[in-house]
Amino acid sequence: MQQLFRAAMGFAAITLAGQALAQTDAGAEQGKVSLGVTAGSLGVGPEIGYRFNQHVGVRANGGFLGVDHSFSSGGIEYDGHAKLSSVGAVVDLYPFGGGFRISAGARYNGTDGNVRATPNGPTRIGSLVFTPQQIGTITGRADLREFAPQLTLGYGGKLRKGLVFTVEAGALFQGAVRIRDFTSNGTLATDPTVAGTTYRNELAKQRQKLQDSANDYQVYPILQFGLKYRF
Repeated sequence: MQQLFRAAMGFAAITLAGQALAQTDAGAEQGKVSLGVTAGSLGVGPEIGYRFNQHVGVRANGGFLGVDHSFSSGGIEYDGHAKLSSVGAVVDLYPFGGGFRISAGARYNGTDGNVRATPNGPTRIGSLVFTPQQIGTITGRADLREFAPQLTLGYGGKLRKGLVFTVEAGALFQGAVRIRDFTSNGTLATDPTVAGTTYRNELAKQRQKLQDSANDYQVYPILQFGLKYRF
């Protein structure tokens, strides 16, 4: 993922540098090239941009952040950890020639996460109740499809040199989170008897409950703030 990010940002930097060198001195004074940092629901990371004229620009950015969150599903309390990691490229349209922009593009989404639960008392798994020793620790992995389109509205500053604050809000159409490798390490996890088979079947039902909850969050909200300098 880091190699992909470096390659994408390197390609963007070379492209934008070439565009900047091709400008006249008067054009360069308008602040067409921008460098900065962005932070928000996509994480924190660098951003590079180029604005061709008053109405059209392009940007490439990355977002990285670790998030811990506890939640309940199917009567079980889980500790979750998500690693936000994505690289995106967007086209900005400035319909009025000022700072207001409409942006559309796509992100390579390397975000993933894991869940963990260690019951300390009798716990319902699926439709049956099991002891902590029978269950052990439940673990699972969550991931997303690699590429997702995004659409935002925001403010990117005017086409001139100087420091500018930016903001954008919108949506990343990431699809449903996929719950994988949902297992446990208790005494029934590998038990070859009927009791073990029954437990594993009930654990599969529990995974499906968690998946059903995840299916409700196929659109991820975007709210990013930025600080950049136009050259």
